[in-house]
Amino acid sequence: MNLASPRSLFFLAFLACAAMLGTGFYLQYMIGLEPCPLCILQRIFFAGAGLFSLIAALHGRGRRVYSILVLLCSLGGAGTAGRQIWLQTLPPDQLPSCLPPLDYMMETMPYAKIIWTMFHGSADCAEVTWTLLGLSIPEWSLLAFVGFALLALFQLLRRG
Repeated sequence: MNLASPRSLFFLAFLACAAMLGTGFYLQYMIGLEPCPLCILQRIFFAGAGLFSLIAALHGRGRRVYSILVLLCSLGGAGTAGRQIWLQTLPPDQLPSCLPPLDYMMETMPYAKIIWTMFHGSADCAEVTWTLLGLSIPEWSLLAFVGFALLALFQLLRRG
């Protein structure tokens, strides 16, 4: 098995996305860190990139189409992580107000408004509750999304 083949690289990307999601669920259910709205959006982008990577690895055809889909998910996730990092740098008096729980928003708001509200972020998103090697969760997510975007670009631009 050639590790540099398109199918192998897509499968490795899928495994990395699964590891990122698994880490998020571990931090939520085992450590007790509740995800903020931007964290939930980042999970959705990880799931999308992982799903498209898995389909590309299994399908073996349409490499460019799947690369574009993975790239779009990666860019969306990078933008969301970047927004959260920006919120973490704001002084406390400039933070947006806290949001109601997601369950409440799902019952009372249209979906487009929920997504807009979630992407806007809240004071919860600015809280740094966990770090590894001096980097917060959204900083690690941003690094992962940049890696997935680079892999998708490589897959998109490679010959053969």
